[in-house]
Amino acid sequence: MSHLQYFAYKGVGERNRQTYNYSQAVRIGDRIELVPQGGWDPNDGSYNTSIDAQIQQAFANVDLALRDAGGKGWSQVFRVNSYHVPLNNEALMIMVREFKKWMPDHNPIWTCVGVQRLGEDDMRVEIEVVAHDAK
Repeated sequence: MSHLQYFAYKGVGERNRQTYNYSQAVRIGDRIELVPQGGWDPNDGSYNTSIDAQIQQAFANVDLALRDAGGKGWSQVFRVNSYHVPLNNEALMIMVREFKKWMPDHNPIWTCVGVQRLGEDDMRVEIEVVAHDAK
C-alpha cells in the first residue's frame, strides 16, 4: 500500500506508534483521516480531569494531527465522529462551542456517541475526523 502515507506527531503520536502499532493519521490522495484524538497532553500523554479541558485539548490534538499530515487544520474537516464518557448536555454544549471556534465558516457532518469506556482510564472524549486537502 505504497500510495498511503502514515503520520504520527512527536510525543504521544510516536509513543502510540511504538507501543500500540498504529498511526495518528493516514493521507489517501487529497483526503486525511485521523484516528480519534483524545484530550491528552500531546507531549507526555497526561490528562486534565475536567471534561471542558479534555474536549478543548482533543480539538487542539486534531488540529496538530491534521497539520502533521500536511493539512491546514480544522478548516478542511468535513466529517466528525465524537465518543464521550459520559454523553450529556455539558459535553454537547462544549463540543458545539469548540465547533464554532475551530470551524466558524462551515458546519461538518457529525456523529456523537456515548460509550462506556475509551482507550485509557482517564479519557472522557475522543474526536475522529476526515478532512479534504485539495492543495
